[in-house]
Order: sequence, then C-alpha cells, then structure tokens
Amino acid sequence: MAGTGGKKHRPMSEINVVPYIDVMLVLLIIFMVTAPMLMQGVKVELPEASADPVENQDSEPLIVSIDDKGQLYLNLGQEEQVLSLPTIKDRVSKVLRRDKDKPVLVWGDERVPYGEVVTVMVALQQAGAPSVGLVTENPTEP
Repeated sequence: MAGTGGKKHRPMSEINVVPYIDVMLVLLIIFMVTAPMLMQGVKVELPEASADPVENQDSEPLIVSIDDKGQLYLNLGQEEQVLSLPTIKDRVSKVLRRDKDKPVLVWGDERVPYGEVVTVMVALQQAGAPSVGLVTENPTEP
C-alpha cells in the first residue's frame, strides 16, 4: 500500500448526508418563522384582474359600493342613498341571518384608497359574511 499514507478510501457510492440535514433544518426554521407573517393579510383581487365569476349565482349578491368620494351604498331594494359603515354593517348582518350563503361583494372605485376598501371588507366580515369578494373589471387590451 505504498502512496496511500495509511488512509482508507471510501467507495464513491457513500454520500455524506450531514450537510444536507443541516440545510434542511435551516430551511425548516425559515419557513416556521415566515409562515405566520404570510397569514396576516386579507385576500383580495386587484381592480383590473381576470377573475372567475362568483360561484353562487342562484341568489343576487349583496354589493357594497364605494364611490370616488368614499361614500358607501348598499344594493338593497332601489335605494340610492349614502349610508354609514355601521348602518351597512347592521343591514348586512340582518340579511345574512336569513340567508347565510348570500355572497357579499365590494365594488370600489379605482380612486378609493386601499385602506378604505379593507376597512369595509373587515366590517362586512364582522357582520357575518363568511367571505367577501371584490367586483373587478376585465383588463382592457392595449
């Protein structure tokens, strides 16, 4: 055994897996730390987005509209009056007590600040809406 210096040679089929386990544990820690941060947002669709239609087409959805001045409207009956957020929350709550599966949508003008739309969506969820969707227009082709 001249020239080997007394060292044993490992066959090429043996792989040292310790570095791979270390990398996997580091990735696991990263995912555990970042996962709670990812779940804090509200799921929304952008104002101009291709989106699937609302699944429950049997009943007319409740639509809360926000115009460019931030005024709120609710599509109950033929009324076209400005309503406050607590009034809308109360009326939506009453409707959802009768029909729990009624879809609830928000129709916001594109000039309305994002925070106002989120505030309305949170209020609707507090009123008992299991999920709140956004009404969007299909993007126009350039």
